[in-house]
Amino acid sequence: MALYLVQHGLSLSKDEDPQRGLSEKGKEDVVRIGEVAKMYGIKVSAIKHSGKQRALQTADLLADFLRPPGGVVKLSGLNPLDDTDAFAKGVSSQADIMYVGHLPFMEILTSQLVAGNAALTVFRFQNGGIVCLDQDENTDSWYIKWTLMPNIG
Repeated sequence: MALYLVQHGLSLSKDEDPQRGLSEKGKEDVVRIGEVAKMYGIKVSAIKHSGKQRALQTADLLADFLRPPGGVVKLSGLNPLDDTDAFAKGVSSQADIMYVGHLPFMEILTSQLVAGNAALTVFRFQNGGIVCLDQDENTDSWYIKWTLMPNIG
């Protein structure tokens, strides 16, 4: 069981698209990550996203490969400056849910869960990448189980 955190794919600028939908590179990166995740047999029960266009598009592209039984669902609380403290209290590794959101929220949430300190940076997200967190069964402490990123450089 796990918790999957995803920063939306690379988006267009506001000048190019006021809704800031995914760029072609953003779509390509998310599709590549989705293909690899499917190849590895990653199973998610649902994909929840912030509702912003770039997060929805990312969630839909990943769902094409991961086929979550609970579908793709909009969820409040995943926006860039939302309260990670409140969100962290409601997450569990038991549900295998993927959350697609934004920076700085995703990095702060990861630091809060893994290090117990939102001010630390324990991982730098990449657009379209997946960070898999899990909980130690003996201590309930969170750790980074694996990551899948578009760029390794």
